[in-house]
Amino acid sequence: MAGIIEKIPMLRAGSKKDRGSKTSSSITLRVYRSNSANGNSYRYDTFDVPIQRWTTVLDALLYAKAYEDNSIAIRYSCRMASCGSCGMKINGRPRLACYTNVAELESPVITCQPLTNFSLIRDLVTDFSEFFRHHKSIKPFIINQNADLMTSEEVSEFIQSPRDVDEYLQFSYCIKCGLCYSACPTVATDVRFLGPQALAQAYRYYADTRDNGSREDMKNIDDKHGIWRCHFAGSCSNVCPKGVDPALGIQLLRRHLTSFSKHDKKIAEMKHHSQVT
Repeated sequence: MAGIIEKIPMLRAGSKKDRGSKTSSSITLRVYRSNSANGNSYRYDTFDVPIQRWTTVLDALLYAKAYEDNSIAIRYSCRMASCGSCGMKINGRPRLACYTNVAELESPVITCQPLTNFSLIRDLVTDFSEFFRHHKSIKPFIINQNADLMTSEEVSEFIQSPRDVDEYLQFSYCIKCGLCYSACPTVATDVRFLGPQALAQAYRYYADTRDNGSREDMKNIDDKHGIWRCHFAGSCSNVCPKGVDPALGIQLLRRHLTSFSKHDKKIAEMKHHSQVT
């Protein structure tokens, strides 16, 4: 951890005494603290954190963890908005901590809380088990019985036009950060609802012309707790950091389920190529 922290420029400036003092270039960081193993009790711990113009909320949390309280529980990995690990509520809005610059919040006080609609593990770390269970239930992979993936003599190539790719490309950018799931009011009231992430990904594979598999057994989508439970509040799309727009995916999936015919979908052309030895 020390090796990682030393790479943050803001943490190398000033003495320890300076770090503990309130200056014009610092913010007050309020961190939600709770441990599910100890019941439902919680508190907020406050830290004074020096900042620079490039400081992110994740930088501020790592500073507090390194210099003030190393028991703060936080999940993070890539630090470039690709892995989706550092999702949390920042000043009341679901965001990625590594993608949120302190300056853009325009507030001297930054409050970090765990994502709602997820079970709490500890502090800012939540349990994604139910979230991923919903994701897996929609079979998030291409089903194509014609792909000769097991043969060694030839390989298959499924040709798609740029228009074919445009049908699903936007929805393939999902990083499974859970922000849309946390912001969804329907998830908050129906624990069986699949959520915007899973439903948008269901459309992503329905729209992919390389997929010709049957998902007729996926009755959890065409169900009162599935696609028809969404009220289109639009909160999911408002908080998505990658521009996936899950609400649009859900609308397109509804249209797909009500009017789709197998004759309307142009399946990608399959070509075979002999494998070079």
